[in-house]
Amino acid sequence: MTSPLDRFYQAIRDVPDFPEKGIVYKDITPLLHAPDLFVQATEKMTVGISSADVDKVLVIEARGFLFAGPVAKALDAGIVLARKAGKLPWKRRRVEYSLEYGTDAIEIHEDAVEPGERVLVVDDVLATGGTARAAAQIVEESGGRLAGFCFLIELAFLDGRSRLPDGPVNSLLTYPRVSG
Repeated sequence: MTSPLDRFYQAIRDVPDFPEKGIVYKDITPLLHAPDLFVQATEKMTVGISSADVDKVLVIEARGFLFAGPVAKALDAGIVLARKAGKLPWKRRRVEYSLEYGTDAIEIHEDAVEPGERVLVVDDVLATGGTARAAAQIVEESGGRLAGFCFLIELAFLDGRSRLPDGPVNSLLTYPRVSG
């Protein structure tokens, strides 16, 4: 019998040489095509996270947005959108961060996180950790408290977890795949 975790792994498609040669992209769209799997995945992503410890979920553009509603509902929390620079319509707070090939930035509305609010950072994939670390930084610069991180997939071989500030990190699926 196939376990639920096996079904999640089976629903992730490997796309070789995307977006460039040598990269194996983890495509989550087959999981999204199966409503039962998507619902189960978002429920399992929050196992062990108490709604008492989270006031808001900060979700990272763009695929992270897909998890915003279900995760926020499971935790009875509000949603904060972290977008690429220049995409939000109102006053913004911005954090720039380094990439291997330059810099990038994320922004949130300046009133999205109130001082003292506990914020969980949510995204589809933890790779090198740069974007998630920037999200944690923007939470702290807003006066919020980092409640931790929640990902559908963690690419453990890129060691992004070690680049994150202290706090719980929940990843439903880990590559290379962890037995059990």
